[in-house]
Amino acid sequence: MTENFTGSFTQQEPIPEAGIAAANAVMQHGRLHRYNTVDGEIAEAALLEEEFAASTGAQFCLAVASGGYAMTTALRACGVQHGDQVLTNAFTLAPVPGAIAAVGGVPIYVGVTEDLVIDLDDLAGKLDQAKVLLLSHMRGHICDMRRLMAMCNAAGVTVIEDCAHTMGAQWDGVPSGRWGKFGCYSTQTYKHINSGEGGLLISDDAEGMARAIMLSGSYMLFERHRAAPPAETFAQIKYETPNISGRMDNLRAAILRPQLRDLATQAARWNARYTAVEAGLVDTPGLRLITRPSAEGYVASSFQFLLLDWSAPAVADVIMRCAQRGVELKWFGGAEPAGFTSRYDSWRYAPSTPMPATDRILAGIIDMRLPLTFDLDDCAQIARIIRAEVSAVFQAQT
Repeated sequence: MTENFTGSFTQQEPIPEAGIAAANAVMQHGRLHRYNTVDGEIAEAALLEEEFAASTGAQFCLAVASGGYAMTTALRACGVQHGDQVLTNAFTLAPVPGAIAAVGGVPIYVGVTEDLVIDLDDLAGKLDQAKVLLLSHMRGHICDMRRLMAMCNAAGVTVIEDCAHTMGAQWDGVPSGRWGKFGCYSTQTYKHINSGEGGLLISDDAEGMARAIMLSGSYMLFERHRAAPPAETFAQIKYETPNISGRMDNLRAAILRPQLRDLATQAARWNARYTAVEAGLVDTPGLRLITRPSAEGYVASSFQFLLLDWSAPAVADVIMRCAQRGVELKWFGGAEPAGFTSRYDSWRYAPSTPMPATDRILAGIIDMRLPLTFDLDDCAQIARIIRAEVSAVFQAQT
C-alpha cells in the first residue's frame, strides 16, 4: 500500500507560553513603541538586543523590523552608495540582492559549489570588483569562513553576513555573524525564532553600529539602547546620518526573548529531524546528499539535496510525484520564480551574465522545510516517499 504524508510544511509550533505572557503584558500597558517607557522600565526591544549580543558574543546589537532591513542598514552603514558594486551569492533568496538594489548598489554574483556554499575560487577572481561582500549563508550552509575572511581581508573587502538561516550556527567554534563587520538575522516566521517579521543586526564596530542605530530611527534617543556604542560615538554621526525608520517594537521583542533562551534546545531538535531525513536518503540512486564539514555547527531548519545533471522534466516529475504523496519540495532550477524560490537571472532589476557551472548546480537543487511540528517518524516517512519517487524516476530515465 502506498503511504502518503499528511502534515503541513508551513505550520510552525505555537509561540511559547512565556512569550504569550510577555506579549500580553506589553499589550496591557500599551507601550509598544521601543522608546515609550515609564520611569525605571527597560524596553523589551532594548533587553532583546542586550541578550542577543550576549548570546553571540558581539559588543553591539540592534533590533529592527525585518532581516531585509538589517541587510540594507548594514550596507548603508558600510558606506555603499548608488552605483557601487557589491559581491553576493548567486544561490540565495530575493531579499539579498533586493537589499543591494534598495541602496542603489549593483550585485555581482558569485557561484555556488555542490556543497551549496559560495564558490571561493570564483570569489577570488571577483574580489577586485567590489569593496563589500554580502555573504548569504543560504539555507544554513556555511563555507570555510577562515579562508573567506583571509581572502577578503587581503583584498580590503568588507564582509556582511546574511545569517537569516544560521542563527545559533557556527564555523570552527565562532558563531555565524561574528566573522564579518556585521551579522544580519531574521525573525520571520520560518526562521529559528519567530515574530512574524523582524530582524537583528550585530557588530563589534562602534562607528558602524552607531550609524545603524541612527538609520533605524533612533532620533536622539540612542542612549536608551543598552547594546549600543558609547554616546560619544554618536557625536558627529547623529548630524550626518538620515533617519530611515525600521525599528522593532516591544511586542515582537517580548515574543522573541523566551524563544532566544530556548534556541539551543530548538537547534538540537531541528538537527535531529535533519539527521532522520538524511539517514533515510543515503544511497538513493541519482540523489546527492550535501556534505556537512566537521567545522560546521549547523542548525538545519530545512533540508536540501541535489538531482545533479537530471533533465528539467525529470526533476519536475519528482516534485509532482512527491507532492501527490503530500511531500512539498521546492526547486531552485525552475525557469520561472515560484513562491519563495528564484534564481539570479530572474532578478531582472540587476544585471547578470550566465554562470554555466552555477547554473548546472542550481538546476539540481531541491529544497524542503523541516518545521518542528514534524516528529522523527514524520521525517522518516518523508524520506521514504522521496526515496521511492526519486528512485522510480531515475530508473525510468536509465
